[in-house]
Amino acid sequence: MHVPVLVDQVHALLQPERGGLFVDCTLGLGGHTRMLLEHGASRVIGIDRDPDALERSRAALEPWTDRVTFVHGDYRRLDALLDGLGVDHVNGVLADLGVSSMQLDAAGRGFSFRRDEPLDMRMDRTAGAPVGERLDDVDETELADVIYRFGEERRSRQVARAIVKARESAPIRTTGRLAEIVRHAVGARTWQRIDPATRTFQALRIWVNEELDGLAEFIGAAARRLSPAGRLAMIAFHSLEDRVVKHTLRDLARGDEAIVTLLTKHPVIATDDEVAGNPRARSAKLRAAVRVSRQSSLASDGGA
Repeated sequence: MHVPVLVDQVHALLQPERGGLFVDCTLGLGGHTRMLLEHGASRVIGIDRDPDALERSRAALEPWTDRVTFVHGDYRRLDALLDGLGVDHVNGVLADLGVSSMQLDAAGRGFSFRRDEPLDMRMDRTAGAPVGERLDDVDETELADVIYRFGEERRSRQVARAIVKARESAPIRTTGRLAEIVRHAVGARTWQRIDPATRTFQALRIWVNEELDGLAEFIGAAARRLSPAGRLAMIAFHSLEDRVVKHTLRDLARGDEAIVTLLTKHPVIATDDEVAGNPRARSAKLRAAVRVSRQSSLASDGGA
């Protein structure tokens, strides 16, 4: 059975026992949604960019399908998606950001260099071009900036130069070939804790899926969709995401116009026991907030 990260901590912060309508903005395999339904949520809207994830979550959540609305869409379009469902406000919102374990583990998706397979990396394979095709003509300077910004790779210029040189002989279409190009450019060292290709693969995944674009705006939209005392929980897996989540929630909780109160002064992280059973939880950081109940805050965005 799929085990979602920080499920007990999400439960404690979102308090589904309150009942009402919740939104799982990154449905994945449905683990968090299952927890919400089992602990009192009246209904859950489950959103995912990945049609494969929606198909698998339908099967996993079969006992509760009468209480789940499955939506294929990008959570960053939350306002439009909820408007399309005729929903004004909800009691809770959850977003588990980044790539899912299903996407990392599934053959043929191209997220990982553990297998030599087509270089895709798209969360939604119905939209846009795969990474392999985008590497055909991206400018070397832009590519170096992507690898440095999203992968925090210090040798980003060397990696970008190596990729551009390699594509002159043949298009880069597989994870194995890209990984070897990056390893050669970075230089493997026996003391390194991670594979030299890891940071570049992360950067290209974030780039092709535009994972940081519109994230702050989404958090603001999610907060404004909460009913009074509604709760918002965000799980991030790398420092770039978590930085956006932290600063956006702080901005929304600041001053006389605050619309939320922070529930987490510092990020909630997994226990040692959880990490031992679910290594992906090691880098997870959970932050949460609750909607301010005062009437003045409701008047500012149209009321409930």
